[in-house]
Amino acid sequence: MAQIFKAKKKPLKQQTLTLNITAMDHQGRGVAKHNNKVCFVSGALMNEKVTASLIEDKAKYSSAKLVKVINPSGARTQPFCQHYNHCGGCQLQHLEINQQVVEKQNAVTQLFQKFAKLSDLNWQAPLLSKPTHYRRSARIAVMYDKAAKKMRVGYRAPSSKNVISIEQCDVLSETFTNVFSIFETLINQYKALHSISHLQLCQNEAGNFIVIRHTKAIPDEAKSYVQEAAHAQQWLITWQDNSDVIEQTHLPTPYYFLEKFNLKFEFGLGNFIQVNDEVNQAMLAQSVNWLNLQGNEQVLDLFCGIGNFSLVLAQHAKSVIGVEGVASAVAMATQNAQTNSITNAHFHCFDLTQKIETAQWFNKALDVLVLDPSRTGAMAVLEQLPLKQFKTILYVSCDPVTLARDSAIISQAGFKVTKIGLMNMFPHTGHIETMALFQRR
Repeated sequence: MAQIFKAKKKPLKQQTLTLNITAMDHQGRGVAKHNNKVCFVSGALMNEKVTASLIEDKAKYSSAKLVKVINPSGARTQPFCQHYNHCGGCQLQHLEINQQVVEKQNAVTQLFQKFAKLSDLNWQAPLLSKPTHYRRSARIAVMYDKAAKKMRVGYRAPSSKNVISIEQCDVLSETFTNVFSIFETLINQYKALHSISHLQLCQNEAGNFIVIRHTKAIPDEAKSYVQEAAHAQQWLITWQDNSDVIEQTHLPTPYYFLEKFNLKFEFGLGNFIQVNDEVNQAMLAQSVNWLNLQGNEQVLDLFCGIGNFSLVLAQHAKSVIGVEGVASAVAMATQNAQTNSITNAHFHCFDLTQKIETAQWFNKALDVLVLDPSRTGAMAVLEQLPLKQFKTILYVSCDPVTLARDSAIISQAGFKVTKIGLMNMFPHTGHIETMALFQRR
């Protein structure tokens, strides 16, 4: 057998650089120039002069970690979280909250220029929420720390699988303030609980739920200790083993309510919902305002989930067809339509990365397209749809790179971006959520 020789990578030479930060990228990193190429600096802000340690040196770019701020930005502020320098959850607590929105908008503008060759975007006022305790759901990691010889409950460190013990998370709902300390104490106290791999938290109108994922069977006695501690905190506990089935029969059905639209959305604990309720409600109201439906439109809502957009828009359109690849979400969307007595919204389960030619839901009479894809974007389905049949396209994005890339496809099909707005769904993080409205030229 022939052996292929692979040269060993040379270890990166430790270098401390002095850099002038000229911009920020879509991940919240400072951008500078080093050796005639872009250098991304975690922790640095625009208009700052810093020293940074080189951690990656590629052919087209390099990456560095902030060491010292020589000339600080006027927008630099003191992080409010005691874990900020160790936890990978937030990336922008060192940047003033209003400037976070400005930098995110600038980053999206740059990406549109790069990928879609579009400039002079008609930016609308951003959708904001309270800056702390905005998360109604979160995933908490549980892992054994060999060095400390203990189980840790918290979040992963930046660019690492290691878990950092968290005492308190100020972006998480106050309902779960004690979740880290209580579970870390319990899991270390009872060895039978060491097979717990993560906790899924979800606050909603039906209660405060915690799904406990475990890789091995846990005795009833150990479970009873957890139940007792959870009951004292008014948490509703359920367990999930390797079968991926979440047992909910003994619990009330989770739901959230949209007061402005008088709509109730039930969901399974395994279904996706927007983590920031305040921004979600504002986002839905904005979608109605921007689309300005007159009651005769036929709407196609792709990546519809449990019907978050579909049922709201069905109140203003002639009909809505919702398409989603997750069967359990489609079932919940159908149920939610029935619960809310909405008869003009129908849902289909379909993998939107596949060919749509023979799909039952495909209808050339549709004239409004709504897209709310995952971070991978909607390229696969956009390249197949006869886009010129639509008068209006509303794109709700959780990744600005794929939004800019997909906007190029939409633009080439004869559409113009008439409105675009930031939705600060995740304050203090590098995550960017955007809504863009396209009108056929």
